[in-house]
Amino acid sequence: MKPLLLLLTLMTFAVQAGLITEERRYEVNGKTYRGYLALDDAAPAPLPGVLVVHEWWGHNDYVRERARMLAELGYAAFAIDMYGDGKTATHPDQAGAFAKASLASLPEAEQRFNAALALLAADSRVDGSRLAAIGYCYGGGVALHMARAGAQLQAVASFHGSLAPKADPLPAHSPVAIAVFNGAADPLVPAEQVTAFREEMMNANADHLLVNYEGALHAFTNPDADRTAAEFGLPLAYNQAADRDSWQRLQTFLKEKLEPENESAQ
Repeated sequence: MKPLLLLLTLMTFAVQAGLITEERRYEVNGKTYRGYLALDDAAPAPLPGVLVVHEWWGHNDYVRERARMLAELGYAAFAIDMYGDGKTATHPDQAGAFAKASLASLPEAEQRFNAALALLAADSRVDGSRLAAIGYCYGGGVALHMARAGAQLQAVASFHGSLAPKADPLPAHSPVAIAVFNGAADPLVPAEQVTAFREEMMNANADHLLVNYEGALHAFTNPDADRTAAEFGLPLAYNQAADRDSWQRLQTFLKEKLEPENESAQ
């Protein structure tokens, strides 16, 4: 069943010269979701599009900042809402409940993701044939699941996200290129999961990149991780070196997979 998508409102405001953001409220099967589009209005259109999936905390300032960072690189970046009405959590118990509820029905979770992807692809400023998705923590697991589920994407990247399949593993000869940036010391992604992911990618003959950052813990890209770890006793830590390196590698990855000149050279 295809998701019922209805665009409700569109609000635009300038952030800096060339860079604009648009908050979009839309409906999927009668429920309201809040997305956040960022792009450089001075960049030559149509732009490649990138969905950005939030951490288990929900659609907060962090995921919007990542969308703006992608916009500065020349992408139309859409920070999506997997929980509904843009809600966010302030406590790990609440975040865990939100995340669990959002994935209780994988078909419904896929509808929410695909609705946001369709909204991005339909934008006149976006090239719907050049689409990617990236995600952080919870969002990384969602992005990987959508690659496994056959979403219409050219590339997917996960930052400190779960690597275990939520349903079927990646099918053989999947056209989606996959990049994973993982903390080697992350107890939430044990070594056995990393090994199983490598085997899954090899069995599928997948175009993939796996980078394990020695000593990096969960949420290594988020500067607020240390504060959150201290407040709630969680195994999190910001790692500036891993954050910078993974972001640089993401730029190379997206350029290789989404730039038209690279496609024509193959």
